[in-house]
Amino acid sequence: MRAAPSHLVYISVFFLFHVYRYKRPPSKVHNMASQTPALPQSFSPGTDSVFSDQSGFYSLDSNVPGLSKVILNKLDMKDYGEYRTTVQEKVKGFKFQNYKDMFQRMEETFQFCTGCKKLPEHLTEGQSLKRCVKCLNVYYCTKDCQKKDWSQHKKVCKTLRLVAIDRLVEWLIFTGNLPLPTEKWSKPAVEVKNWEDWICMRGDLTPHLDAVIADTNMETIWKNVSRTRPDDADLRQSLWRLQSEFLSRVLTVGSAVQMCGLDPNTKPLTVHIAGASHNETMGARLTDFDELGHMFPEHEGIEIVMVGPEVVNGPILRPPLKAFGPRRMVFISAYKGLYHQFWEELVEKEEAAKPDLVVGFHPGFHANQGLIEGWLPTLLLLRDYDIPSFFTMYSEMELTYSLQILQELEMCIKDHGPNPFTSLKPEQVQASPNKTPVYCNSHYVFFQGLNQQEGLEDPLGDN
Repeated sequence: MRAAPSHLVYISVFFLFHVYRYKRPPSKVHNMASQTPALPQSFSPGTDSVFSDQSGFYSLDSNVPGLSKVILNKLDMKDYGEYRTTVQEKVKGFKFQNYKDMFQRMEETFQFCTGCKKLPEHLTEGQSLKRCVKCLNVYYCTKDCQKKDWSQHKKVCKTLRLVAIDRLVEWLIFTGNLPLPTEKWSKPAVEVKNWEDWICMRGDLTPHLDAVIADTNMETIWKNVSRTRPDDADLRQSLWRLQSEFLSRVLTVGSAVQMCGLDPNTKPLTVHIAGASHNETMGARLTDFDELGHMFPEHEGIEIVMVGPEVVNGPILRPPLKAFGPRRMVFISAYKGLYHQFWEELVEKEEAAKPDLVVGFHPGFHANQGLIEGWLPTLLLLRDYDIPSFFTMYSEMELTYSLQILQELEMCIKDHGPNPFTSLKPEQVQASPNKTPVYCNSHYVFFQGLNQQEGLEDPLGDN
């Protein structure tokens, strides 16, 4: 069977979803950049770009030299510039022969010795990579490498087993099996404060999850991968973790609306998603934020505008609203470019509504010079226009560095801490698999305007 073209376009993103989790934090804030740089025309990963995937390629090669080139080879691409053009513009399909070839190529991008970082092409004659039999996720070239690495690997081995399952089951997002359909809420939003509350309100998800488990697409996965199919209980948990990652973004926006004291029942709301990337826009549908309509069933209208230089072409790439339309409608639009450019080109000209709230999912401005420079004009704009802003992070470490930067910019930090609607799906750092897995939207910081106190509070202190 030949894989459907739409599946092939989206499955390629799997290769890069797992490489941006940990980046080197900066020592200080750098000068701001005013324009989006042109895409590189050759394969030259670095940290001087506003594009997070270029930083991702750099991160790969910093930890496992040559791994980024392996990924490009598996996608039949010659360089980073071709990858960018293909993912952004969908100018061609990918040359997977069948499902088995597709899943095998994906797995091969994880095949290097976790101990010494050797790729298969660098092994000596007679050597071969062997996979850990417990997690089925990391590889070693010799027993000696495995023994030396065990003290680190044993800390994450059980969790990486879940990652290995999720990495395959995640394909069902692109087949349409996930996410599960949304339903009306039986409780007001103020009473749904975490996942436990949401599940109690939603009721038993087992019949919905079992229907996905019994679907032919689930069967296709395990017929075409080199591992035994997990039992139904493991698959059910994997499906729920993937569902939680999808809902995490929506419920985080809803939580931010409440934290900022906004009431969508009294007036229409406009929410800008600044720094939107592949994660939010690859395969995005016009219905992706419908859960907000169930969260606030009497709302006067909610507009979500995705803004970022990595926005992927699709149905959401349409002009934002100048004035909101029908009540109880959640409208999604998008703009490809940096947020301050969007503000100058559309908001200031009243071609787009000013935001009631700005949300950023994993902005990464703590990571390196390029990302900081891309974000600085936006952060200063948010501060000077006194816009309520709610950003999420992958980890407490990322939160700490982000708070330091915001403090340097004299932001008024309103709140920060663990996000009650964090994704439950662990994320492996692909090139450093024994790093502790992180979770999408695991932490947040809420800030607004300039901190005008004479003695600035330390946002790194206890809540």
